[in-house]
Amino acid sequence: MPPVSFQGFELTLAEITALQEQLTAAGWQFSAVPYAHWRATQDKVNITAYQSGKTTFQGAGCDAVASILLPGKSPAPPKKSAGAATPAVIQGRPETALETALRTTPQMFEPHAGIDESGKGDYFGPLVVACAYTDAESTAKLLDAGVRDSKLLSSDKEALKLEATIQAALQGRYAVICVGVEKLNDLYDKVGNLNELLAWGHAKALEELLAKVPDCPRAISDQFGQGNLVHRKLQDRGRRIILDEHPKAEADIAVAAASILARAVYVKEISRLSAQAGLLLPKGCSDKVLSCAKEFLKLHTKTELRKFAKVFFKTTDKLE
Repeated sequence: MPPVSFQGFELTLAEITALQEQLTAAGWQFSAVPYAHWRATQDKVNITAYQSGKTTFQGAGCDAVASILLPGKSPAPPKKSAGAATPAVIQGRPETALETALRTTPQMFEPHAGIDESGKGDYFGPLVVACAYTDAESTAKLLDAGVRDSKLLSSDKEALKLEATIQAALQGRYAVICVGVEKLNDLYDKVGNLNELLAWGHAKALEELLAKVPDCPRAISDQFGQGNLVHRKLQDRGRRIILDEHPKAEADIAVAAASILARAVYVKEISRLSAQAGLLLPKGCSDKVLSCAKEFLKLHTKTELRKFAKVFFKTTDKLE
């Protein structure tokens, strides 16, 4: 069983002050964090006391540290997702997305990376995987800008607009891997499993992010397939950090930012491919996509289709 890497507690101001005194006496190093009283660090364990009362312990084995510093105190139950939080009313107005996140999921403001992809379920177009690194400052900017899971966006136009906002907030601390359709088809011929290719893409994006942000402590990825596929694909650098693979990961702001970066690149690539094909290539795998594929074969050879579509999808069988 992997060591516990995160615990959150609800503390009063008096308890936070008492904890700070304990940590000071024990020689912990303190630093300033937005929206928090303080952050203390020792032996790769971070403790952050937020102004909301949430106090988080992060790092491998942090549960043992918490049991010593907060004897008898039970951690707060984890939230299912940031998107499920019910907004409160503050001074007669609904609280903002930033205020809701600070109240319900303060761990989102801790430094970490998020990984997501676009194009995996689309017959036409590439597979794009992005990895984004966020901290307290960038998280606040992203939430204020309305960043959320790309599937919740109103249109591709909104994704393209948010792409620039996300890039500015992350200040270069992101990586995007675009696997062209022809290369993806070649890889599938060798591997024969889409989940394996997804895991490889996620691992590659995380490795590239870690080359830019080597002190990133943990990463979050959506879970797909059996077991921790992404972790098994990581190289030495990636295996040194905590990787959490779980369903609905896109509720996390770093994963949401990555999902939009990936979608924006996919949208631009499908537009480029449409121009080359002389057809508007639709997303997804619907009957509309099948009709478009049949029209494509009236203009191009089946060999050319490998440059535009994931020919290992069942849609190809329906073209016979």
